Amino acid sequence: MTRRLPARADPWHALRSLTPARIALGRAGSSLPTHEVLDFALAHARARDAVHAPFDASALAQSLGSLGLPVLQTATAAGNRTDYLHRPDWGRRLDDASRAELARHGSSYHVCLIVSDGLSAWAAERHALPLLEVLVPALRSADLCLAPLVVVRHGRVAVEDEIGQLLGAQVAVILLGERPGLAAPDSLGAYLVFDPRPGRTDAERNCVSNIRPRGLPPEAAAWVLQRLILLSLASQTSGLALGEKPAALP
Repeated sequence: MTRRLPARADPWHALRSLTPARIALGRAGSSLPTHEVLDFALAHARARDAVHAPFDASALAQSLGSLGLPVLQTATAAGNRTDYLHRPDWGRRLDDASRAELARHGSSYHVCLIVSDGLSAWAAERHALPLLEVLVPALRSADLCLAPLVVVRHGRVAVEDEIGQLLGAQVAVILLGERPGLAAPDSLGAYLVFDPRPGRTDAERNCVSNIRPRGLPPEAAAWVLQRLILLSLASQTSGLALGEKPAALP
């Protein structure tokens, strides 16, 4: 008869209170405890679900209307989720109808703010509004002219370049769902670029990552973004160059 060995607690177990990372899982003989195996499977399922979850762009646009800015609903050349996942390049450019719609609203703005599902619709639906509820009033208090808010379905980071250029914005910021992790299926990322136009590189962007209640809270992320936007406008640059040449705020 095989003797069952009890699960032994990992001596690092106290560290688990400090991080959601999978550490100090314990052992049951030569294997992991059953509850840890099941917890991993659940986290993996949630991450997969986040990637494939439908994006209710209309509901999000309606909620963003409370911020007092016009809200434009757009889409990329990726017509469905399968295309979006298989063809990242299609998620970096708008479809023809969206391009025409944004061109009609083009003017001269300091900042355009964009929200997209990215790789986690949950992130955009849960965290974009709390962030913008702080960021939009903060930018207004700095006397910045804001473009209409743009909600874009099936967007990648670089779609902000085309959107910002069409609207005539000096700075574009896109909020979108990051690639889900096993501890964070709803993490929001924010990417800023100065003088948006197609062809901008990742080195020309600034990123604020892991925006979620258990990471960087949306309200705190809003203040980080406000400062980055003001620094970008003052320095007339973004990305690595912004880090190399910190500018004093006016």
